[in-house]
Amino acid sequence: MYDLGRLRVLRELSHRGTLAAVAEALAYSPSTISQQLTQLEKEVGVALLEPHGRGVRLTPQALVLVGHVERILQVLDEAEADVAASLTTLTGTVRIAAFQSAMSAYVPALVESLSVAHPGLRVEASQVEPELAIPRLRARDLDLVLTERYPGDASPWPDDLDAAPLADDPLLLVVPATTPRSRRSLADFAEAQWVLEPAGTTSRLWAESVCRAAGFLPDVRFEATDLRLHLDLVASGRCMALLPALAFASGLPDGCRTLNLPASPHRRLETVVRQGSATHPAVLAVRHALVLLAPRS
Repeated sequence: MYDLGRLRVLRELSHRGTLAAVAEALAYSPSTISQQLTQLEKEVGVALLEPHGRGVRLTPQALVLVGHVERILQVLDEAEADVAASLTTLTGTVRIAAFQSAMSAYVPALVESLSVAHPGLRVEASQVEPELAIPRLRARDLDLVLTERYPGDASPWPDDLDAAPLADDPLLLVVPATTPRSRRSLADFAEAQWVLEPAGTTSRLWAESVCRAAGFLPDVRFEATDLRLHLDLVASGRCMALLPALAFASGLPDGCRTLNLPASPHRRLETVVRQGSATHPAVLAVRHALVLLAPRS
């Protein structure tokens, strides 16, 4: 019988990419990780790693094993959820990640709500963009990720993840308050300067597609992931922005106003967990609390 601990090391390598990253995640030395994998190769009887550049990559046989390990870990998640559900009080730790605007809008109130409803539950929250948070969720560094989907993104979630809709967040054109009222459509700002999120991000791809549909490519003078900085730049009169309403949930800064976009687009906020932990009482408690905090559509 294969050793589950060593199989877990192989699976961690498939997610984290390097022996050093696996060693850090599992609190072992790199040499110990290497020894574990060497021993696993002896047990399996085939090579599991092969040289790749300066590192290593998994062989086809190793990938087969990793697929089975994922199924085993999902069953273990389900077992943990069942044991927790049999208890009368909710304890333990739930690790949450959210992107910036969701972190500000939801997490403080979420932590307060859970501290009252479930005082024995420890909540750890990190501000992490979805592109980085989802791999960390699958690697079991996180228990729940609050993520976003922009218009046009219909890609399915992997089978090992469970996604639930939370809220629809309107997407708006934000312009300086001094902008003439006669300028109403997106096309009116074809010659303007813009602040957008960095190239390659989901929001940037969406923003560029909207501008193209209006007949122009935006003159991007500023790039930033900090949406509060976007608002500050707009308020200064330097540029325009395309932002979700959640970015100014506490109020629109002086010096800014919003205009509607064609078809009133919105981004969909979702909570994502591993399939095996979807019924865990802690996960259910967090999802329930978030639903109560989310604005009604």
